Amino acid sequence: MWVVSTETVKEEKEVTMTKKDKNFNMIIVGVGGQGLITMLQVIAQTAMDKGHEVRTSELHGLSQRGGSVSVHIRFGTQVYSPIIPKGEANLVIALETQEVLNAIPFSSKKTAFLVNKYESPTLGKSVSAVYVKNALSKVTKKSFSLNVKELTEKELGTSVISGTFLLGYAAAKNLISLTENDIKEGIKKVVKEKYWDINEKAIDFATHYAQRK
Repeated sequence: MWVVSTETVKEEKEVTMTKKDKNFNMIIVGVGGQGLITMLQVIAQTAMDKGHEVRTSELHGLSQRGGSVSVHIRFGTQVYSPIIPKGEANLVIALETQEVLNAIPFSSKKTAFLVNKYESPTLGKSVSAVYVKNALSKVTKKSFSLNVKELTEKELGTSVISGTFLLGYAAAKNLISLTENDIKEGIKKVVKEKYWDINEKAIDFATHYAQRK
């Protein structure tokens, strides 16, 4: 089942986008309950606040906790469709290791992958992390794999902000055409105020961690 929501705002080109690639195409994959929709809302809000035209699309088992979830986010000067064309993703964030496989058809050698080392298989049968790594290596060399649960629980005492950490890491590594501060502002408009502090700490920790690696 496809559920699509779209938003449109005035045009503005981010400085990190090339003239040839006026739109930024991002996919987030994972399983129900990992906060993918909140991540989508944060990025969409942040991009709109920067003056971009935005389209988003939510795909697959949205109502099923633990089910496969995939969201597409496109923003830039002029976006006609919420669905990213095959081979055109700039960034894939995978909150679950095996879900990487669902994003590969939309990827190419220009695509950066940010993968959380977490397994909660929804693909019918389990495949190994080695299998996923090998499949990914055939598409791109731009991949980062992190044990986000371990990192955030050790540093922040919780892993519920894993998605925020990955967004911060992506910004710090220039994998997304938004800054850490941009994302912090987006969080304040999407997330309840009582969660602002822990999310900001997750962004700051991700930034420092990315600078060390």
